[in-house]
This record gives sequence, C-alpha cells and structure tokens, in this order.
Amino acid sequence: MQRREFIKIMGISAIGLATGCGNVRAAVGIKKPNLLVIQTDEHNFRTLGCYRDTLSPEQAFMWGPKAIVETPNIDFLAKNGALCTRFYATTPVCSPSRGSLISGQYPYNTPVNQNDIALNDDVISFAELMAKDGYSTGYAGKWHLNGPPKPEWAPSRKFGFNDNRYMFNRGHWKKLELTANGPRIGAKNAKGNNSYDVDGADEKSFTTDWLADRTIEFVKANKDKSFCYMLAIPDPHGPDTVRKPYDTMFDNLDYQQPRTYEKFAKNPPSWDNTPKAGPRIQSQSKYFGMVKCIDDNIGKILKYLKDNNLMDNTIIVFTSDHGDMRSEHRRQNKSIPQDGSAKVPFIIYYPKKIKAGTIIHEAMGCVDFLPTMLALTNTKTAGKEEGRDYSQLFIDGKAPAGWKDITFFRGTGYDNDNWVAAATKRYKLVTSPIDEPWLYDLEKDPDEQINFYTDPAYRETAKFLASEMLAYAKKYNDPRYKRSKIQADLTWSISGTGPFVPASQKDDSKQKDTRHYTG
Repeated sequence: MQRREFIKIMGISAIGLATGCGNVRAAVGIKKPNLLVIQTDEHNFRTLGCYRDTLSPEQAFMWGPKAIVETPNIDFLAKNGALCTRFYATTPVCSPSRGSLISGQYPYNTPVNQNDIALNDDVISFAELMAKDGYSTGYAGKWHLNGPPKPEWAPSRKFGFNDNRYMFNRGHWKKLELTANGPRIGAKNAKGNNSYDVDGADEKSFTTDWLADRTIEFVKANKDKSFCYMLAIPDPHGPDTVRKPYDTMFDNLDYQQPRTYEKFAKNPPSWDNTPKAGPRIQSQSKYFGMVKCIDDNIGKILKYLKDNNLMDNTIIVFTSDHGDMRSEHRRQNKSIPQDGSAKVPFIIYYPKKIKAGTIIHEAMGCVDFLPTMLALTNTKTAGKEEGRDYSQLFIDGKAPAGWKDITFFRGTGYDNDNWVAAATKRYKLVTSPIDEPWLYDLEKDPDEQINFYTDPAYRETAKFLASEMLAYAKKYNDPRYKRSKIQADLTWSISGTGPFVPASQKDDSKQKDTRHYTG
C-alpha cells in the first residue's frame, strides 16, 4: 500500500470516529441515494394510465371507455421502475394510513387508529433515521398526524422532517401563498376565515403547484447532499375543484356510472351494504382535472431532477394514503375494504437497482414502506418497524424463498364493530363482529360481489388467510381480534367442520375492546 493511500484511509477513519457515518460520506464525497416521496390523497388507482394497463378493459375503464385522464409523468416512473398491483392502505383513512407509512407500525400501535389523533412522541419515522444517517430531510404538504389543529403550519414535533416550514397539519386548501411571516392560506370566505375556495388560484398559488415549487426549492438547496423529502399533495381529495384550465379540461368526456353502481352483492356485509351516497359523476371531470394537475407538476419536478443529473441517484416513490370509490358500489370516499377504497398506487423509480417495467403482484401495505426504504438506502433501522422489507422483490422481481404473500389492514377505531382484513395477490378475507366472513376471489370476481367463503373449493384458502390473521393479531396485539365473534369465525375457518354458522348470528352480545390509548 502506498503511504499516501494509507494516510488517506487513516484520515477517513479518524473523521468517522469524530463525526459519525453521515458526515464521513460528506467529507469524502460519498453520496447515498436521495429519496423523494410523493403522496397524494384519496386517489383512485384507475385514474393512472400505468394501472389501467394492468387491468381488463371493464376494470380499467370504470367510468366509460373514453372517460380517462392521461398521466404520462407518473406512467414514466412506472415504466422505468416498479409498480405494485396489490398495495393496500393499512387503514384506508388519512391519518392512520399516513402514520403507518412513516413509522412502519400498525395504526393501533402509533396510536393513530382514526383521523385527528396525534402520533405518540416515541414514534420513529424513516426521516428521523435517515437524518441521523446524514440526510437533509424535509416535508411539504398535508401532515394530518398532530391531532385536531387546522391548518397549523410547521408543527413543533417534526418526527425527523427537519425542514417542515411548508408542512400543515390538516385541511384541503386550494390556494396557498408565501408572506414575510411564512406560508398561509390564500383564500378567505366572507367572514375572513380560511376557505377551501379556489379563489382565482393560478400556477403559482394553486396548492398542488405551490407545493411542487417548494419541493424543487428544497432539492435545489440540497442537491449536493443526500436528501430525503416528502411531498404530500392534498388533492385529489374533495372538494372536487381545481384551478383553470384543469377545471374544464375533461368536461366533454362521456361519463358513465361504474359497472357496480346498480349491481349489488347478495346479502351484502355491513361495509358494502346500504349505499352512503348517490352518483358523483357530475364532478368526475374536476377529479380528473386534479389528477392531471398532479401529473403535470410531477413532470415539472422530474424535469428539474433530469436537468441537474439527479435522476440516477434518486429513489422516487409515488403513492397515496387511500383510494376513493367514485360511485363504485354506489359508494363515495374511503374506509371500506373494497379495492376502490383500500388499494392505492405504489410506484418506485430507482434505475440503479430496480429494473424498468418491474411488476410486483405480491400484497403490500403501508407498514412495509419504512423497512423497504431503509434497505434501499442502506440506512440502519431502529428495530421498531412491524412491516416487512420488500427490497429484494423490487430488485430481483421475485419473492425470496419462504416468502408469504399476505398483508393485513383494518377499519378505523378500537371499540366498534368495524372490519379486519387480509389480502394476497388474488384473495381477500374480511370479517367483523356483526357479519359473516367474506372471501373475495379478485381474479374471478374483480367487482367484489361474490362471497366464496363457504365454497368447499376455497376451504384451504380461507384456512390459510384465517391462520395468518390470528398469527398477525397475536404478534402485533391488534385489539379488534380480541372480539369473541371475530376469533370464533377465524377459528372455524381453520378447524371447523359441518355447516358454518356465523358467530354474529349465535348471540347478541358485543365484546368491547378494553385497550385504551391517548394520542
């Protein structure tokens, strides 16, 4: 070894002892991959061209064969990266889903099990771990993890997102602006209060555009470092309004009611029973407009990354917190286990390690995000995550030996009669204390109208899913599985004989969860 090389190595070692690994990399010019996470809100996966390409025509064109919005920039990420066809919101409501994504923990352990509950102080986010590893971190957009305050700019608890100037806790504001005192809502009502009105917002003040610009500013300021930034766009969540010219761009499409609008399951379960809302086709053009505006702004961000030679060393994730039924099953919004509500887009672009055009069919959930991102960035974990590391699936395109294709998700709350579910690439089992179990075969019945639970041909499938659900509940202490009726139905699924009688029909008693949390 040359003396000069020896001195250099010893110098690097000394720097490491004095400053820690993150600063060592900066000192010697070693740059870890950047991470840019783009999360939308209440986003139906069928609005993305890359997802329509994975579906049959009757599933892809749910609102009519010509009622589509093109999304070339999001499609670019999928075409040149990996797309997950079965990514489920761990709870398909805003706060619980977001809490699970940043923590890798199930909602009742964060303890954000429903909207407007604050994260526990001991939650460790992926951003906190990456910041400790030398990353510059930041966040712009909707947070929804600090309880009721609204909008509450720059919450004092940052959870590792060190530059959170443009983070706001709650709201679906359409117009934002910068002032000498920081950001603020740009639209007011007649009483002078903050308003969701578009109020003449343009390409500089409309929320999606405004947040994209703040993202580019952060990347520009940190492009010579390793950075981790999360952009949380509050659209296409309602209200279904968008700035010009997107507000009329899709008015002339031939919109049709979804194929399931007038098609009802036989003896439907509570989560798919009495429709909660009528048609929303009249506002579908505005929803498409919001999606198009999102895609155009992602294109603006991608252009900056390309122009500054950052694409090859940046992991770009596109996802959403939950879906929107958009009149499927004559339902609106989210919170139910059907795919329109619970399945969300999840795309990763990372050309150094992920082969272009990779399709992952294995089921995933929000809790799997943190361990997967830490593995892809070679960042040390805190060991608190409850999800799984999917990085090998993304890198190799296939599951490792012994891998179980399954993910778990649930409805909101602790002490109510809501549902719990598990899904694989093909099947979904859903149960609750007030319903018989429902087993969906998503290959034979993508409309989710048929219950295959008592079909003898599905006995082993029901047994596998039920066994995994009980094992999950025991390992992660999900309080809802303590309900005697859920336990009884899942136990019968595993070892029962003779005609099935749902536990919900055996008695009228209701067992409440006793576990209590404060947020």
